[in-house]
Amino acid sequence: MAEKTYDWASIAKNPKFIELHHKKTAFLFGWWIFSTIYYFLLPIGAAYAPGLFKIQILGRINFGYIFALSQFFVSWGLAMYYAHVANKDFDRLTRELVNELQ
Repeated sequence: MAEKTYDWASIAKNPKFIELHHKKTAFLFGWWIFSTIYYFLLPIGAAYAPGLFKIQILGRINFGYIFALSQFFVSWGLAMYYAHVANKDFDRLTRELVNELQ
């Protein structure tokens, strides 16, 4: 069975590949910036606004604990949103590109 070879340079110049790469890069870069800022708000907030992080919410559970736990939920939410966008847009563009190349 002969191994199939691809012209990667022409694939990289294909408008569908360029669109896929641009959409994916813009999506990931934007959410990476948001995630990084959200992550660093915890140590920065704890250092520069300790009064805010000591506010009691439920019994002994304070805002700092709630904010720290929210990072898990934000991460899960972003992962689910990425899966939704990938299934809807990225996979469709990839299928179109593969069909065009075959």
